Amino acid sequence: MASLFSGVLQLTDLDDFITPSQECVKPVKVEKKQGKSVAKIQIEDDGSYVQVNQDGGKQKLQKAKITLNDCLACSGCITSAESVLITQQSHEELFKVLHNNKAGATEQKVVVVSVSPQSRASLAARYDLSSTEAGKRLTSFFKGLGVHHVFETSFSRTFSLLESQREFVERFQRKEQDSKCLPMMTSACPGWICYAEKTHGEFILPYISTTRSPQQMMGSLVKGYFAEKQRLSPQQIYHVAVMPCFDKKLEASRSDFYLKEAETREVDCVITSGEVQKMLEEKNVSLSDVEPAPLDEMFSSVSGGEFLSHAGSGSGGYLHHVFTYAARQLFGEEVKELTYKTLRNNDFQETTLEKDGVAVLCFASTYGFRNIQNLVQKLKRGKSPYHFVEVMACPSGCLNGGGQVKPVPGQNPKELLRKVEELYKAERPLSPEDDARVAELYQSWLHSVGEERAKELLHTQYHTVEKMTNGLVMKW
Repeated sequence: MASLFSGVLQLTDLDDFITPSQECVKPVKVEKKQGKSVAKIQIEDDGSYVQVNQDGGKQKLQKAKITLNDCLACSGCITSAESVLITQQSHEELFKVLHNNKAGATEQKVVVVSVSPQSRASLAARYDLSSTEAGKRLTSFFKGLGVHHVFETSFSRTFSLLESQREFVERFQRKEQDSKCLPMMTSACPGWICYAEKTHGEFILPYISTTRSPQQMMGSLVKGYFAEKQRLSPQQIYHVAVMPCFDKKLEASRSDFYLKEAETREVDCVITSGEVQKMLEEKNVSLSDVEPAPLDEMFSSVSGGEFLSHAGSGSGGYLHHVFTYAARQLFGEEVKELTYKTLRNNDFQETTLEKDGVAVLCFASTYGFRNIQNLVQKLKRGKSPYHFVEVMACPSGCLNGGGQVKPVPGQNPKELLRKVEELYKAERPLSPEDDARVAELYQSWLHSVGEERAKELLHTQYHTVEKMTNGLVMKW
């Protein structure tokens, strides 16, 4: 049987899926009686579930579409574009808001779009543009639709990198007092976070960094600082994030990122790179034919009209920046270039810092659920040697996210991914510590709101979710 997963999810030789899910349904409860095995569950040829009673009688179990709150974070849901049904997070919703604005609706919205560098690189590859050219043309396209501001999340990622660096050093320094300080695991991938919360719960959550992802850092900036400067309430802003990953829709919908007083989410809508391509097609526009527009520099990492990025992986460079910062702060070592050792496969790599022949820092990057499961099992057995792990749900990381633009007919998926990586890495890297605009915001914005409030704006929390067992039947 041919796989029904997107081709973009099959670019590596990893057997990455726990189960080959085709659709998601809510669990269906089977009645139990004390001390008796009342029923068995049988899967029919058509994929339906049937309850088989002791007397041989059969009852077809009713299926229901899942909501975000029902998601159990199986590998199919986490990485498959086809499996997650999210009606409120779509480009149609953005079109609806823009239409209402143009129609003179009573409640006008200031529409802000924040574009991720991974999405920009994906669209650049599709239309044979440089990443910066794609960004300029996307700015023009969105503003032509009625969007007011177009920012990009390399800017907010600088906050995430700086906070991750500081958090790691603080954890490292108290590792003797707290056995669950290390390894610190990154928190920017919502697929991984969802899996951790709903599969490993209390065991794994203390290890995960509390630093917000770039998407939710931008949510704080737009609905906080930007709203204040524009003299707008957060509710008057409609904030859209363009992401390489469908799981970012799940992240934006978390209750932790809902502003209760303002009754609005920090990120109102997430659309993927592929959905932006759909928007272009629905408007009969090729991005390569759109006239470029000047970049919005308020919340964008730009120099001389060109986008700046960060060194390290295409998933944000967390390992790279935390490693070099920790080496300098903790051991006085200036690391210019990291050397990686490939372990089980290309999606599991490690790097170490040695002093006097002893490994004082041991970091790893772990992509894809097979590798994540191996990592978690090592941790449970007390055999993980790592101080820090960059964790991503998708094989090859964010540049290969399930929401990225798909290959055209006849195009080799691996070649497309290689092209996206080249475009992404062609941008000039900027050290987080050297971003003057971010440093200014730490002073003018975050210091003004107080230490506790600043922590809320830049960090988050996680929640243990009980496993749905004891008579609950799941199809994933």
